[in-house]
Amino acid sequence: MTPTPPREPDGLRPVSLHGWWLVFALGAAGLASMAGLVLGPADLGVGRVLVELADGLPFVEFDSGLGERQQAIVWEIRLPRVVLGLLVGAMLATAGGAYQGVFRNPLADPYLLGVAAGAGFGATVAIVTGAGDGIGVLDPVPLAAFAGALLAVTLTYLVGATGGRLNPVTSLVLAGVAVASFFTAVQTFVQQRESETIRQVYFFVLGQLRTAGWDEVVLLAPYTVVCLAVILAVRHRLDVLGVGDEEAGALGLEVRRMRLVTVVAASLGTAAAVAVSGLIGFVGIIVPHTVRLIFGTSYRVILPLTVLFGGAFLVAADLVARLVLQPAEIPIGVVTAFLGAPFFVVVLRSARRAS
Repeated sequence: MTPTPPREPDGLRPVSLHGWWLVFALGAAGLASMAGLVLGPADLGVGRVLVELADGLPFVEFDSGLGERQQAIVWEIRLPRVVLGLLVGAMLATAGGAYQGVFRNPLADPYLLGVAAGAGFGATVAIVTGAGDGIGVLDPVPLAAFAGALLAVTLTYLVGATGGRLNPVTSLVLAGVAVASFFTAVQTFVQQRESETIRQVYFFVLGQLRTAGWDEVVLLAPYTVVCLAVILAVRHRLDVLGVGDEEAGALGLEVRRMRLVTVVAASLGTAAAVAVSGLIGFVGIIVPHTVRLIFGTSYRVILPLTVLFGGAFLVAADLVARLVLQPAEIPIGVVTAFLGAPFFVVVLRSARRAS
């Protein structure tokens, strides 16, 4: 027999995703990307950059007027960084939105299950052992961070499964807190024993989008595409899950399977993003919650728009990080924390009023 798809509860039927909303989100991502390509210590000009990008299309030839050095800035420095920002921002924001739907909590973020602590531990081990001297895809630091993040999430699920009579969501969240605390403690111990590497470790912890060309983009893109596709494919079921586990099960939703698929996709994508960008906080709270406030509470609407606005937000934050103290840079995690801390308070107050 073909299983019956879950029925949407009365009164919670999601609104449709309007085309102009997508156009607006695409415009925001495009505007942020163009600003990221044009602005910087080397002033290239919007028109010349647009012509240079058009010249890169197949069967198209234009003379942008840019010299070889300026062309290298566009194609080898700024464009890879913008694309990486779009991928990382889209992944972190969408993972945050997915976690908020799965755990029915607007304050949930992609690091809830220990991804950040595990990635920080893995990166610290690679740095203090002197293994992090590779370039791009050969650099052991992202690989170690990715492995540490996956290890932390796996332990969280194993520990959460022993929760007994606790609510599954509560058990998983508490397990995430315990695992994150454990990995943070071990990371701190390792750092103190190798104090000369603290600067490198904190550089990773505070987040960055510096690239060595297209290697980081190539490394991250497959994970982002697959994980975002999975999350977007199940987004309509998050609306059903919002009524509670028992009610969602009565409506035909396989709650455990749904939660596992969503959490695995969000965690895997977050681990990959953190591995190449470091620990950039608050993106998974700011973007999906802002989309929710403006466009409605249905995850059919929230998650597709979050993909685009998440990328736009992180590219814009990276631009601020590059320009405020140019030619020096501040860590992008400082920028997102500066914006996210007061936003977190606003979300907390609104959630309290709603309850």
